[in-house]
Amino acid sequence: MIWFADFFERGGPVLYAVLATSFLLWVLIVMRLWFFYIEKNQIHGRLMTDWRARTDCTSRNARYIRQAWVGRYYLEATRTMPLLGTLIAICPLLGLLGTVTGMIQVFDVLAATGTGNARAMASGIAQATLPTMAGLVVALSGLYFRSRFQRLADRSKQELADKLPIVEEFA
Repeated sequence: MIWFADFFERGGPVLYAVLATSFLLWVLIVMRLWFFYIEKNQIHGRLMTDWRARTDCTSRNARYIRQAWVGRYYLEATRTMPLLGTLIAICPLLGLLGTVTGMIQVFDVLAATGTGNARAMASGIAQATLPTMAGLVVALSGLYFRSRFQRLADRSKQELADKLPIVEEFA
């Protein structure tokens, strides 16, 4: 736990913003994991039951209803994707903000002590690089899950469409 506090002390106040963004990002990731691995099957089952209970599964209106159900499901499956994308984009920018604030600290040390005090500049350089690294690590992990969730949403939408068949009647 001491290394954690030391990491935040050396990285500066911007690391707290990266931590808060990371926490929110992981809450959304866990929510999407819950949706795709728990709720998805329940929703598919309920929609299949409702579709089979319909007496009309062949008319144009039935096709529109099916299309609306599948579309509504897809909206639910991709509900938090824009927010995930925004948080992923914010993380490297927060890291860049940490870089700028760290470099400002380095320049303040240079202005006050001259160019000879490397030890005083080291904390500013750490404050410049640690938030950048943290922001990029959080963004990369978020990118993986965002692309995975997009694939899962597309695949489960197609699965749902396949489970709600349009029965053609031949006369």
